[in-house]
Amino acid sequence: MTSPASVAPPRPRRSAWLFIVAAFVLALGVFLFRQFRIAGALGPSAFPLDDSWIHLHFARNLAEGHGFAYNPGHPVAGSTAPLWTLLLGAAFGLFGSHPPLAKALGAAASLATAFLAGRLTRRWTGDPALGLLAGVLTALAGPLAWGALSGMEVSLAALLVTGALLCLDAERTWPAALLLGLAALARPEALLLLPLAWLAGPATIRRAAVLGGIVAAALAPWVAFNLMTAGTPLPATAAAKIEGGVLGLLAGRRESLVTALVTRPWEFEREWAAWLFAVNAILPFLILPGLWALWRHRGRAAAVPALLLLLHPLGMALLAPYRGPRFQEGRYSIHLLPMAIAVAVAALGLLRRPGATRVSAPRARPVAAVVGLVLVAASLVALWPAAGRYGRAVQNIEAMQVHLGQWVARETRPEARLALNDVGAIAYRSRREVVDVMGLVTPAIIPYRREGDAGILRFLERACPDYLIVFPSWFPELSGRTELFTPVYRVRLDDNLVAGADEMVVYETVWNRGKPGRQSCRPAL
Repeated sequence: MTSPASVAPPRPRRSAWLFIVAAFVLALGVFLFRQFRIAGALGPSAFPLDDSWIHLHFARNLAEGHGFAYNPGHPVAGSTAPLWTLLLGAAFGLFGSHPPLAKALGAAASLATAFLAGRLTRRWTGDPALGLLAGVLTALAGPLAWGALSGMEVSLAALLVTGALLCLDAERTWPAALLLGLAALARPEALLLLPLAWLAGPATIRRAAVLGGIVAAALAPWVAFNLMTAGTPLPATAAAKIEGGVLGLLAGRRESLVTALVTRPWEFEREWAAWLFAVNAILPFLILPGLWALWRHRGRAAAVPALLLLLHPLGMALLAPYRGPRFQEGRYSIHLLPMAIAVAVAALGLLRRPGATRVSAPRARPVAAVVGLVLVAASLVALWPAAGRYGRAVQNIEAMQVHLGQWVARETRPEARLALNDVGAIAYRSRREVVDVMGLVTPAIIPYRREGDAGILRFLERACPDYLIVFPSWFPELSGRTELFTPVYRVRLDDNLVAGADEMVVYETVWNRGKPGRQSCRPAL
């Protein structure tokens, strides 16, 4: 067994990395082409999720000096990816509040991740050709291209996790811990790597203190901010979304042990394998051979952290479940995709090492080359439908949430207060004050939501929004109260992929301050 830091792998030719750039440009080109054909425009300010606009709204308020707040003057822990939000805020402060900056940062992070995935694979296998293959596969991966263009935090998280794996393999504990702490500020699921990072080296108390201490120091300011604004160590977004598990139990959510310990973990494992298969049909079949190859040839510094590929869906299911690993193009799993590709490509190292398998040395390398070409072909095949889903998602958000934001900006008074279940594009485009009926940026409503529509109505009777803009199917009792809420505008999607429902309706409320004879509010919250 070779010590991870004992042998420096040969360096690839510099020109070889141009293949990674070309693959990444190809992936983005396919995505933008599909967006143009489906959504009707290239749209540098168009995004496939309403959540992208939440980051942008926070970032603009930061750049304009309002702090980490959704409604200026009211700080709120409304992001589970604060590092990405802060990075966007810094970019907006330097260059102006331009949404395309989110795509530029995402593309840079995705391309850098592809380079690091190639470097990680080269360290693990000692083979520049396999490193190049992993870099190309990462650059072609649909979820990484989606992350580059989505305005979301996933590419940043993937970059930080892959960097942490490189540091662990080189036995650089301090940098690895710092990158892990930052990764957790981009995607909290990255914390699952922490115990495996400790087991990847000497399992000493000192090393545990270094890893845990640096990660805790990175997270401490955010935890303190959460406690001050939401009253819990978790951001309001997490408190509003968690559907069960350990954290759900601590928050008072009860569920059967069969669901918590058997049904959901099994569903998440299946969904994780299905997501990997959708990214590249060969990928899931090479994970176990790749793990074995890492253990045999690189030891625990590489193999133990890579075990997260098996434990990730279990951790999601048992600790803080919210949808599955495949949700929103793998939003909660993309940070592990470069690792999955590196592990799968490491399995080919068994074929390229003479004497490592039963395949004779003269025939081993051609077999590995053929498998590598099949992997590239599988990524290319998966790229087209992934780009199609991206195009449909952009069309959905533009046609519904962005359109409604523009309608509100045009048809309502600047001081109007909106109660929304999607607070992203409508708030960003209209710059109106927001009451979030889901609780993501209005944590005070979360206890009321546990009572259903009746509890939400009690909250609204004190918040007194001028307009309620929601999916009626989500709130049947509220939308049925015609004496309180009068529909004035609606949008319906014919080919809905990402919106929470096909129809969203604007209701004028009896508390509308621009309407004669408006109903007075109850005492303020």
